[in-house]
Amino acid sequence: MRVILPAGTTETALIEGISAAGAAPELMEHTPSADVEILEYGRPTTAPVTPVSPNGCPTPAAVTRAVREVIGFDTTVVDAGLARPTGAPTVDLEVDPGADVREPEAVPGAEAIFDRARAFGASLPDDDLLIGETVPGGTTTALGVLTALGVPTGVSSSLPQNPIERKRRVVDEALAASDLAAGDCAGAPLEAVRAVGDPVQATVAGIAAGALESGADVTLAGGTQMVAVATALRHAGVDDPLSIATTSFVADERGDQLGEACYRLNCDLTVTDPGFDARDHVAMARYCAGEAKEGVAMGGALSLVPDGRTDEVLDRLEAVCARLGIDADGAPGPETRTGTETEARTEAETRTEGDP
Repeated sequence: MRVILPAGTTETALIEGISAAGAAPELMEHTPSADVEILEYGRPTTAPVTPVSPNGCPTPAAVTRAVREVIGFDTTVVDAGLARPTGAPTVDLEVDPGADVREPEAVPGAEAIFDRARAFGASLPDDDLLIGETVPGGTTTALGVLTALGVPTGVSSSLPQNPIERKRRVVDEALAASDLAAGDCAGAPLEAVRAVGDPVQATVAGIAAGALESGADVTLAGGTQMVAVATALRHAGVDDPLSIATTSFVADERGDQLGEACYRLNCDLTVTDPGFDARDHVAMARYCAGEAKEGVAMGGALSLVPDGRTDEVLDRLEAVCARLGIDADGAPGPETRTGTETEARTEAETRTEGDP
């Protein structure tokens, strides 16, 4: 099994109150770069931030890394629009960071990105691929693409209180800026990505399409962001068998909607409960409280853990957290907190504005 991790950025993430992935604007663009370093090396190496919330919730990259340390799997990181360099080795598909979806074009080169990613996916020798993502603001761009394709659904959030109404307002503004209405891009998924998506979506969809064409089994590792990618693939006429693997945290938030979406898309769905409630550790407690939920192929990686080895993964996660400066019974220190230092303020603002 090979895990492919496209990593990128979109200026959509800088919109106030829609992402917990390093909420300070001057730091958020470093989050994907730090994520891939954690996946590859177990800690940030060149990135100046560690994506950890003030409450002690680490990036999902910590969980995926813990799984990797237990069961081992090959990884390939794809630069899908990184705004900042990373110390991890990457495949360069010449992808630029995405613009704010409220601009007329969020991903001007969506079609070209998809074609290059498709060629890369078709060239991979692996029989089984698990494709994840790391892109702050990705649930908002997912909502944008789903809406442009005419799919009436919601998306999850990295915040305990999902600012879904705020995201819908952003998407409404984005569609208007692109002179589009909901459903106008049905059957034209790359037009949807170009107008209101992000470059990671085009990259993931292209890699998946190419790998499927070459006969590989493909699992999209993530929650509602991968539902958007799967929807784009189906609208592009890709009807090969496809799977989605995510965490119980996303499934619990979305209720029946996640399963219903996968049924409509003819996608197998795997939901994994990582068993965090069995440990007295601040990082796992914050996940159980609704922070982060998914990302960096976390759900897909957890689905690879054999029965009987969950405790090993939890032990390794505690070790990874220790490397990241997270004590078992307390929030991270100031040097670690910088990755998401304004999350608490953002979450409070979201609640006061009445979002569900």
